[in-house]
Amino acid sequence: MPEGKDGYPRLSRHRFTNPMPRYLFTLIIALIASAAAFAQDSPRKKAYPGGRHYMMRYSLSDKQGTPFSLSSPEAFLSKKSIERRRRQGLAVDSTDLPVSPRYIGQMVREGVVVASQSRWNNTVVLRSKSMSQLKTIAKLPFVTASRLVWISPDSVSAARPSAAMREQHRVYDDMDTDYGVTGEQTTMLHGQTLHGRNHTGQGMTVAVLDAGFMNVDRIKAFRGTKIAGAEDFVFPKSRSIYREHDHGTKCLSAMAVDIVGFYRGTAPRATFWLLRCEDPETEQLVEEDYWAAAAEYADSVGVDVISSSLGYHEFDHKNMSHIYRDLDGMTSVCSRAASMLASKGIVLVSSAGNDGMDAWKKIGVPADARDILTVGAVTPQGTNAAFSSIGPTADGRVKPDIMACGSPAAVITGRGTVLKDMGTSFAAPQVAGLVACLWQEHPGKTAREIIDMVRSMGDNYATPDNIYGYGIPDFGKAF
Repeated sequence: MPEGKDGYPRLSRHRFTNPMPRYLFTLIIALIASAAAFAQDSPRKKAYPGGRHYMMRYSLSDKQGTPFSLSSPEAFLSKKSIERRRRQGLAVDSTDLPVSPRYIGQMVREGVVVASQSRWNNTVVLRSKSMSQLKTIAKLPFVTASRLVWISPDSVSAARPSAAMREQHRVYDDMDTDYGVTGEQTTMLHGQTLHGRNHTGQGMTVAVLDAGFMNVDRIKAFRGTKIAGAEDFVFPKSRSIYREHDHGTKCLSAMAVDIVGFYRGTAPRATFWLLRCEDPETEQLVEEDYWAAAAEYADSVGVDVISSSLGYHEFDHKNMSHIYRDLDGMTSVCSRAASMLASKGIVLVSSAGNDGMDAWKKIGVPADARDILTVGAVTPQGTNAAFSSIGPTADGRVKPDIMACGSPAAVITGRGTVLKDMGTSFAAPQVAGLVACLWQEHPGKTAREIIDMVRSMGDNYATPDNIYGYGIPDFGKAF
């Protein structure tokens, strides 16, 4: 889910770690704004269209019968994806081959529908009104395992139009830097030093995985943003990702917007893919399949960096929820895919989650993945935000990896207005943008080398822990 679903961390009775009156005042105002927005936007309900449906995930034994070959990767990967691998000395392997169309053909003969598939996990998700039909398919000889991942809810939110927008930017007369409202959060990471060396993301491609990108196609602040394309991996697809949730709008703004003296993201000259893989109507296990499919698509079109502010551990159906021992980077479908990204030449930057004040407290998935950068949130004073999820992973790895300003951070909403919002969701894209700029400065580095470099720039690198990780990275040290 988007961290906190509505973009705000869930709160408990625990005290925040920073007792400063200014911080508490900012928090109270943010919570009041969140409650007002929720009340205004609370949708009407309607019966789930089409009645009761189910989705089941099937793990397949192999990829026999595929018409694709490792000797001709251009049939299933873009030239840019192949070149990224070649540049880092990475081979195309059997995990890159698409799922066998022969097997899929045998599975859908009875009229079921393919909702999602993952070539890296070699899985297929099928949807049907008949549970017995899905169970019968599970008995096919090439199916090694099956799991129910989605049950249609009784009702869902009625459709509503996108939020009204402001046509004009608000110019802040008291801003004394080119960065405007983002100056504080960018300076914390020393991003302006990279920008000063003319590294603002030129030639780099970033994929944003999220729940929707409300009004990005209409908001004036995004008119200069280079968008390579957009795809929807939620089943059924939305009519437009630009009329869905604005959580992705906020995350994209932290990287992409560039209006001198008003708001400057961390990689304003990068190119972006906008990928919707979160279903805000329900919270079910199939969303991990959507996430994996989106990550694989990002790989296939040749992105360099993925920014993801989605996380999962508790679902509507308790038997689908994760337990702590699942946080090993390899148990969940999306974490397995995330753990493979560096071996494909991609850096994943994932939010840690906002469960630090809940009973769970820990990171979720895919924040537990291996060879990625998991980002926690700090206040503008550099103090750990109490809501920021903590580690370690179940197999003992330090999490989060690094920290960035997220309590609060300046973002642009789906209404086109600036909001100081709370959550690790908005810390992660700041880092993702600067990772793109860093890689632009060091094009000969591999994904793993970039990850190690970012960790090494943290102010807690010598003594990492599972609250603050390796600390706040100083991207100015990269040169």
